[in-house]
Amino acid sequence: MVREKVTISTRTLQWKCVESKRENKRLYYERFILAPLLKGQSDTIGIAMRRALLGELEGTCITRVKFEKIPHEFSTIVGIQESVHEILMNLKQIVVKSNLYGTHKASICVKGPRDVTAGDIILPSFVEIIDNTQHIATLNESIDFKIELQIERNRGYRLQLPNNSEDGSYPIDAVFMPVRNTNYSVHSYGNGNKKYEILFLEIWTNGSLTPKEALHQASRNLIDLFMAFLHAEEESTFQLELTQHKATLPLFTFYEKLRKTKKEKEMALKYHFIDQTELPPKIYNCLKKSNIKTLWDLLNKSQEDLLKIEHFQLEDVQHILGILEMENDFALNLTKNSF
Repeated sequence: MVREKVTISTRTLQWKCVESKRENKRLYYERFILAPLLKGQSDTIGIAMRRALLGELEGTCITRVKFEKIPHEFSTIVGIQESVHEILMNLKQIVVKSNLYGTHKASICVKGPRDVTAGDIILPSFVEIIDNTQHIATLNESIDFKIELQIERNRGYRLQLPNNSEDGSYPIDAVFMPVRNTNYSVHSYGNGNKKYEILFLEIWTNGSLTPKEALHQASRNLIDLFMAFLHAEEESTFQLELTQHKATLPLFTFYEKLRKTKKEKEMALKYHFIDQTELPPKIYNCLKKSNIKTLWDLLNKSQEDLLKIEHFQLEDVQHILGILEMENDFALNLTKNSF
């Protein structure tokens, strides 16, 4: 167990790992506590850590597979028990670990009859498979099974649209997130005016890193994000950039109207995160990938900016308009004719 101390004013914060277990190679669980915290601080830290753990950490996974002479992903291959689609789904579950960025190649080249597992993947020296027993396919006959793989490191979730590739290359929905789940809870104690809180934080990972490592990385990412506020404002430069790009800044025609509204409403938009709206998962993931986190970020993008996002379509922009009309209580005067 680990206990660390951080002194804040007259209080000494301590954190400790109070439970640790590994169900299997692809499921690692640890529970941590942080105390003593003042009332409300546990929620502040818990919410921020949960978002950082799920959305800011990077991971590695297989993002594309190339077969030989396969017309479409729902094809069957003679001598193989699984369909091409089932093989793709199995490859999606493979847990990979790598510290390098960019796209890298891997492959499988085996001869049946036999079971094909993650241990049969031929990898670059800097890439590691967490569980070599993960099933990929079953070869029932004496056939050659050859496929090429693309491995990539990134963060978040990337949805791939199905396609019928002429060269037998098919994308896979990429789940880069090494943290599978995280929860937090708060326990209050003390009497009278001296009331404190204990933050309990639970983290489950896929085995490519430990929950403790995930906690450290998420903390560093949060510190990096807030570090900008410790520096002096670059107001003159910021205003210059706004002026230079004024023609392309507005997403909707009411940007100038927003500038004339009360400052309280502008602040509300800046602290209204897009995950608080009823956006479909596809739209939410596309916006998040493009670093659009709040309604203010969204309103400062042009229609052309959104349509440049991968897999984003005009119907998605129109859907966002409908959501914004319901989310905001002031007149936005949005219509589909705005486009």
